[in-house]
Amino acid sequence: MGFRSALGMFATGVTIVTARAPDGSLVGLTANSFNSVSLSPPLVLWSLGQKAGSMPVFSRGSHYAINILAADQKALAQRFATRDIDRFAGVAWREGAGGAPVLDGVAAVFECANRSQYEEGDHVIFVGEVESCSWREGAQPLIFHGGRYYTELPI
Repeated sequence: MGFRSALGMFATGVTIVTARAPDGSLVGLTANSFNSVSLSPPLVLWSLGQKAGSMPVFSRGSHYAINILAADQKALAQRFATRDIDRFAGVAWREGAGGAPVLDGVAAVFECANRSQYEEGDHVIFVGEVESCSWREGAQPLIFHGGRYYTELPI
């Protein structure tokens, strides 16, 4: 409990990581475990619990998109963190690299080739090679801190 509480003191942005399964279905989940790795080549990382239902799609797929949420997308973050619903129902998106969904209205997106994976503890760390990225000028980020969402940091 103490470890998790201490981690919650680190304010992060909020992402939705998306991919297309071999059968064409879409998968996506809310994650705040995102970080840059390298500028040359452009690499980013994120992690996923080993027992996640979407693990087979992400571990075997060729591509995924890391959608950085904007301040007005709290409902989308909550939707993609909810179990047993069609997370993409009514959500606007376009097809990105390798078929990975790129969500409309995000602050930024990184379209990645699934470069490497590392099993560590109860998670798998995914390193993606960024094939394309874009951002929305002036977009404000959605922030996660202490188990809550913020559109600006509390002071």
